Amino acid sequence: MDSLNRMATELIDEAIDFADELTIDVHALDGDAAVLDFGVEVPGAVEAGMLLAEIQTAGLATVQSTMDTVDGAPLTHVELATDHPALALLCSQKGGWELAVDGFEGLGSGPARALVAEEDAFQRIGYREDADFAVLAVETDELPDEAVASRVAERTGVPETGVFLPSFATASVTGSVVAAARAAELAVFRLTELGYDPVSVLSASGRAPVAPVAGDEATAMARTTDALAYGSEVHLTVDEPFDRFEEVPSVAAAEYAEPLEGVFEDVDWDFAELPVELFGPAAVTIDVVGDDTHVVGGTRDDVLAESFGL
Repeated sequence: MDSLNRMATELIDEAIDFADELTIDVHALDGDAAVLDFGVEVPGAVEAGMLLAEIQTAGLATVQSTMDTVDGAPLTHVELATDHPALALLCSQKGGWELAVDGFEGLGSGPARALVAEEDAFQRIGYREDADFAVLAVETDELPDEAVASRVAERTGVPETGVFLPSFATASVTGSVVAAARAAELAVFRLTELGYDPVSVLSASGRAPVAPVAGDEATAMARTTDALAYGSEVHLTVDEPFDRFEEVPSVAAAEYAEPLEGVFEDVDWDFAELPVELFGPAAVTIDVVGDDTHVVGGTRDDVLAESFGL
């Protein structure tokens, strides 16, 4: 298998070649790093969001859209499946790089994280890579500048000419699509946080509704979290039993049972004040090869309808 960043770069090339069709803008910075606007100064799009989810997973996941209903209302849903969950979801897709450079703030996801490999998941999986390219997807409400690209180049050991920063706001079509594609990642991450070996997760599939685009970043963060905590469904295949599978789903339905914007406001948007168990998928099926199948959690269309204004 090629490096995660090399595989993601091939998808970046596709995004650049079809920028007009995807409704994205491409900007070259002074050091020749490339910023791809998937939904910051442009509105974003469903196809752009699905391609960005593929980029975030370094091409190791299949991403597609489908139609389903939420409380009777037809809505777009996004499905993501991978047979390489440890690499695709934890070493690549997960948002684990907090960028703060000269007043700029953003959350980085994607395979560039594997060039730094400081998060616990990389040690547990035993993965780190060196590459000539660094692909870091940045969730932000402003486009990264030269200082950000320089910081990414410095941390990853990649020349700025090899740095690619696809960027999107949470409050964009792309942001809603990318969030919906995270259901499987949340389940695998939650499972490993409980002590399960991530390498024992053989495959992961997830889907969630695409939240209506909000008018500001805070509301968008709440709605996209609602889409996952109350509306997502995940299927995992694993090869080892575990006595804590029932703890994988979000506790949102049991502890709050209401749109999370009010919950976030109560703690002044300080997520550290909330239980980590909140940030998980709604419903999960876990198949243990040669053993039991565990079905845990459940979706709440009524809460989603209130959150989405349906």
